[in-house]
Amino acid sequence: QLLDLKSLRAQMNPHFIFNSLNSVNNYIAKSNERAANKYLSKFSKLMRQVLEYSQVEFISLTREIEVLQLYVELEHERFKDKFDFRFHVDDSINTDSYTIPPMLVQPFIENAIWHGLRYKEDQGLLEISFEDHGDHVEITVQDNGIGREKSQALKTVNQKKHNSSGMRNVESRTEMIQAVFKTKINYQIVDLPNDGGTRVDIKLYQNG
Repeated sequence: QLLDLKSLRAQMNPHFIFNSLNSVNNYIAKSNERAANKYLSKFSKLMRQVLEYSQVEFISLTREIEVLQLYVELEHERFKDKFDFRFHVDDSINTDSYTIPPMLVQPFIENAIWHGLRYKEDQGLLEISFEDHGDHVEITVQDNGIGREKSQALKTVNQKKHNSSGMRNVESRTEMIQAVFKTKINYQIVDLPNDGGTRVDIKLYQNG
């Protein structure tokens, strides 16, 4: 199971790097050297963190939040005309006292941007929050994009395969981590009314 976990974690990195390099290529193609340099600097910092954390099963919630903020900033640079974003971390949370599998939340954020907000005609909003619930932290990723049903109808066969593969990866990692390390992590995906977007609720329980 540990080997399977390492394999699943390794599968995420090449895909993530490929998407980010496409963004750099996009800036270069538009001859926007300053923007490309700025983006590449942030991208390099993110890659250093992702590669460092890919060697371990868990990182502190503090570090995970730093990675997610950097990732969202990079995607916002790419899709400024598609969405704005808000990050909220409850002040009462001791983020160092929680651990989380690295890159567990990132695929949900990626889905919100790439399969919900990117297809929205007007400016969308991505909200990521970390709320204190006493015995656990609830991580919420919410978008007001076009919703999963409409998104599925617009996708190509390859896009559908990628999306289901990404979600299977998260599901498999979560199940194995709970089995091997007895760490409790629950999540659910909620379709908001009237094709109003998607919300993901992740419950992360404190160590011990």
